[in-house]
Amino acid sequence: MRTIKDPGERRNEILDTAESLFQRHGYEKCTVNDIITEVSIAKGTFYYYFKSKEEVLDAIVSRYIDVVVSRVNEILAKTDLSPEEKLQTAFMSMNVGREVSDEVLGEMHKAENYLLHQKTLNRMVITLAPLLEQIVVEGIAKKVWSCRYPLQYMQIFLASSLALTDEGIFELEADLQTKLMAALIALLEKMLEVPEDYFLSLMIQRSDTNGLVNN
Repeated sequence: MRTIKDPGERRNEILDTAESLFQRHGYEKCTVNDIITEVSIAKGTFYYYFKSKEEVLDAIVSRYIDVVVSRVNEILAKTDLSPEEKLQTAFMSMNVGREVSDEVLGEMHKAENYLLHQKTLNRMVITLAPLLEQIVVEGIAKKVWSCRYPLQYMQIFLASSLALTDEGIFELEADLQTKLMAALIALLEKMLEVPEDYFLSLMIQRSDTNGLVNN
């Protein structure tokens, strides 16, 4: 007897299965028939939800991005945070490690899953840069900092930071990772035309404040 499932549940089942297959066998080697067989659905059912394997890949990537976008939008809506706090918190919220296991991230970094990895990084920049731009523009309006090209600078910063800090692309020793993070923060300070070590000072102040509150 055929099992009737809610459309949303069925769609997620196809995506979960496809993601697992892509990770195990690589995107290029996996076929639509492989997905259909694994889920145990008719070909027509698959094509009701997705036009192609490429569309499935896009949907998988979108799920990763949706998690981060939701977090950043929550940060944007907070009226009790300064532009500096919003920007720092937004960058920290882009780590999807809480939702994605180390095993999954490891699979994404494999050569055969390069397209999935590339699409994820690409979509992160395209989707998140306009949200970060809003924070930068808010800071400009409040005279917190200056920035000639808010959207373009955020695109540059996101593209470079996401790629350079991705262990699947660059394997760096701990001391080099520390220097890289310091360099990225210095780059952001130059983009926003604030003094050297501006964000480091803010982080220290915030840490000290939190320490006093907790004590």
